[in-house]
Amino acid sequence: MKKPWIVVLALIVAAFSFGGCVKVVEIGHEGELTGEKTFNAAEDVEAIWMSKAVPEIKENAVDLKTLLAEAGGDLKAPAAKYGRYSMGDKGELSYIVKGEGTVTEVNREKKAGFMTLKLAGYDGPIAVRLQIGPVYKGSAVRDTLSFIKYEDYKNQVDWAKVSQAIHAAVDKEVIEKLDMQTIVGKNISFAGCFSVAGDKEILVTPVEIEVK
Repeated sequence: MKKPWIVVLALIVAAFSFGGCVKVVEIGHEGELTGEKTFNAAEDVEAIWMSKAVPEIKENAVDLKTLLAEAGGDLKAPAAKYGRYSMGDKGELSYIVKGEGTVTEVNREKKAGFMTLKLAGYDGPIAVRLQIGPVYKGSAVRDTLSFIKYEDYKNQVDWAKVSQAIHAAVDKEVIEKLDMQTIVGKNISFAGCFSVAGDKEILVTPVEIEVK
């Protein structure tokens, strides 16, 4: 039960020709009077996930081994050619990538689980990992989609909810459909996004994984 000091009533004042009147409604129910629809990130993401988000990422993905070869150890080097920034030409740098490889490890010791991949065609020092949840780091998928922009949302809270809803879609549509008990040693193909956080590891948020 909410504490008394937390329960706050919202006052919405409606003006009429014969004078003003005040109606008291509980917070969270303002839309019943204003007609404004409450923002629902999960519904918004569900509506575009398979029809727009996944197709756009697959269409724009660069082969990860090609990206790594051009990077030469510096993941920021190919930014002008392949990168996307979270705020126009600045902010967090992310890439849309695809690739194939063999799963060598599934790690779920922490909530931010991952699988490690031996990327086909790459023998360099950078570790390639795919997020498998249930907690997902970053917001690379949201930040790389061309039709999702911060200015289209009311505030930072709604903007964060979009990324959370995307991760929920990844968990449901991608990760939950995999058998993590048997996937080690198998070849997979993937498409997804990652944000640059140093040059020792790539942590891809997958929007598609296919077991060969």
